[in-house]
Amino acid sequence: MNFDALPPRDLPPRDLPPRDLPLRDLPLKDDEAQARLHARLVADAEREGLLDLAYRTVDTPVGSLLLAATPAGLVRVVYENVGHDAELARLAETVSPRILHAPARLDAVARQLDEYFAGRRTAFDVPLDLRLTRGFRRAVVDHLPAIQYGRTETYAEVAAAAGSPKAVRAVGTACATNPVPVVVPCHRVVRSDGSFGGYAGGPDAKRTLLTMEAA
Repeated sequence: MNFDALPPRDLPPRDLPPRDLPLRDLPLKDDEAQARLHARLVADAEREGLLDLAYRTVDTPVGSLLLAATPAGLVRVVYENVGHDAELARLAETVSPRILHAPARLDAVARQLDEYFAGRRTAFDVPLDLRLTRGFRRAVVDHLPAIQYGRTETYAEVAAAAGSPKAVRAVGTACATNPVPVVVPCHRVVRSDGSFGGYAGGPDAKRTLLTMEAA
C-alpha cells in the first residue's frame, strides 16, 4: 500500500507527529545515524571484498587533494582544480564502480602527506597501484622517485633516464598525466632553462612544493 497517496487520517498512527510538536522542530535528518550506517556499509564491503576503490580528501598547503586507493595501493591523487567529482566519475568507469568514501584505507597516505608538508618527511613509503599509466609514461613515473628531495632534473634528463633521450615532450605528457602527483614527485622535473614548466596542480602548486623542498 502506498501510504503517501492516502489522506492524513489513513496514515498509521506511528507516522504522525505528536500534536504538541511543531513541524519545524522535527529533525530533517539524523547525521549520526547516517554516519553509523555508512561506516557499517564500508565495513561490510571491506569484509566481503567488495570495496574496490576507497577515497577521501585531505587539506594541504597546495589545496584539497583527493586520494583514492585500491586494495593494491594508492591509485590516484587529484588536485582540486582538476575536479574531484569528475575524477571520481572517471575512476568509477576506468577502475571500478564499487567505490566508497572510506578514509581509513588512506590513513597512512594522509599521515605521510602531513609529515611531508610539515617538513618531517622527504620520501613516501606507501603501496602504489600504477595501473593508470603504461608504456613510456610508466617508465617516466617509475623514474621520478629517484629524483631526490630538494633536487630537480630536466625533461631531457628524465627522457634519457627513462630510455628515450629524444622523447622530451613525451616526458612532459607523462608528468602531466602522473596519476599520483606529490607522492610520485613529477613537480621535480623542470625545463632546461630552469623555469618550472607545466604541472597538473598549476604553477603556484609547483612553485610551493619546490620552494618548500629547497628550504
